[in-house]
This record gives sequence, C-alpha cells and structure tokens, in this order.
Amino acid sequence: MGPALWLAELKNRIHNAQQRASLAVNRELVSLYWQIGRDILARQGREGWGAKVIERLAQDLRSAFPEMKGFSRANLMYMRAFAEAWPDSEIVQQAVGQLPWGHNLVLLAKLKAPEQRLAYARRALEHGWSRNVLSIHIERRLLEREGRAVSNFDLCLPKPHSDLARESFKDPYLFDFLGVGDEAGERAIEEAIVHHITRFLLELGAGFAFVGRQVHLEVGGEDFFLDLLFYHLKLRCYVVIELKAGAFKPEHTGQLGFYLSAVDGELKSEYDNPTIGLLLCRSKNKSAVDFRTDGAGCVVPVVLPGEETP
Repeated sequence: MGPALWLAELKNRIHNAQQRASLAVNRELVSLYWQIGRDILARQGREGWGAKVIERLAQDLRSAFPEMKGFSRANLMYMRAFAEAWPDSEIVQQAVGQLPWGHNLVLLAKLKAPEQRLAYARRALEHGWSRNVLSIHIERRLLEREGRAVSNFDLCLPKPHSDLARESFKDPYLFDFLGVGDEAGERAIEEAIVHHITRFLLELGAGFAFVGRQVHLEVGGEDFFLDLLFYHLKLRCYVVIELKAGAFKPEHTGQLGFYLSAVDGELKSEYDNPTIGLLLCRSKNKSAVDFRTDGAGCVVPVVLPGEETP
C-alpha cells in the first residue's frame, strides 16, 4: 500500500471513528434528557404543577453545571414532553434516540402521532437529513405523499423492483418554490426547475441525480429532446420526466413510452434496470388510472404557487 492510499484510508478510519463517537455522545445525551423528563413527570405527579418543579430544577442545574447548556426552563419542558411522548425507555434505543436533540424537538413540535414521529425519525436517520430538511419534509407531508402515484409498475417491472419504484414517487409533487404563475407553460416550468434544481431534487426525494435538460436523442435519423433526465441511484435506472402544462391526456403516455424505449436503446447499459417515466401534469383524471405505455411509468399532478393541494 502506497503512502497516499494509506493516508486516505487512515483519514477515513479517523472520520468514521469521529462519527461513531459523535453518535455515542448523542445517544447518551438523549437518554439523559429522557431520564430527566421522566423524573420531572414523576415529581410533578407527586407534588403537582404548583410546586414549580421545573423552575427550581433549572436554577439548581445551571448553578451546579454552569459550563453546560441545555438546562434552561424551556429545554426542561421539552425533556418532560419527550418523556411523556415516549413513556417506554426502550424508545431511546430506536431511531429517535439516535437523532440529535434538535431533530427530536422538530418531531415533537410538528407531529402528534407517535407512529408518524417514528416514521420521520427513521427516514431522517436513513438519509442523514439535517434539522431544517426534516422540518421541510414534515411541513410538505413527504411520507404521506409517497407511493401514491398512479403507475403501471406492477405490470412492467418485476418484484421487488416494482415495489421500490412505486415508493420512490409521490402524489402530488409540490412546486410552490418555483416562483412561476398559474399560466406558466412547459418551458417556463422547466427553466424554473433547473434554476431551483436543489429544491427540486429535495422534492423528488432521495436517490435522484440530475443528468440534464432537453437531452438530445437521435432515433431513426430524427432528433428528439427529453424535457428532464435523471438517474435513480437506488433503482439503478434512468428516469425520464416529461412536463405537461395542461391536464393529463392519454396520448401523453404514447410519447412517454417512445422516450423510454429510446433511452433504453441509446443510453441504458447492461448494468442498468429498465428506464422509468414520470409524467408531470397540472391535473389528472380517471383515464390516468388505467393508462398504458410501452414501459414503466407513472402520472402525477403538480401543484404550482398559489394552487391548492388536490
């Protein structure tokens, strides 16, 4: 092993060790906060709210540990709420116990149902969401929209690939960050998407990598251009995204199917799975439910600024 390779490997081991140490410290802190919250609940149960248990405890702990942050009255209230939300001590061994305290405060503040909190906690841990990204996904109801897109994946893709593909797409997609009006055409929407590509990728979900806009393909001596082309790292396939400024029409799927076949013929390698198509339109109707195309695709409505979520 050469010096450069050895140094790179050593740096990687140090980085991994730092991450493990950070996670261990975080688990201990969350566990401590849960224990403090549980004790507060027990003492208030005996003495009542009028005893000002939290106020006295905040003063005592700040005096005893002046170098430590986190013992304010507000944070002690959060500890109480955390223990009340998760009465079983085993919970700190699950996803919420591995998330930073700030993430848990977002879960407590924005979600009421324990199963929702756990679901978002698991996803945040899986994808390494920051506190801000977690907050955005909760506000935009990411998990509630996943897996709802009208698709033919069960017909065109083998299991479990079809299940994974179905869960990778949402209904609807919220494009309120684009800054375009209700009358925006397909090119205006496309330009806004590319301009806000980071937010667009966040809305699409984990695993999407941007390949290009107006991607050129030559088929039978004719030129064709794909609105947007992505690659999905987990599905290991290209994803063609076609934009329609109007409502869904069955003939749109014929065009999409042609593009999927073209990408499979021109770009797809032997290591890639069949290309998937995503047709984004301003609205869908009952005819979209039974749509067919020469390839795996789905039809999803989009919500632009000023529009209500269907």
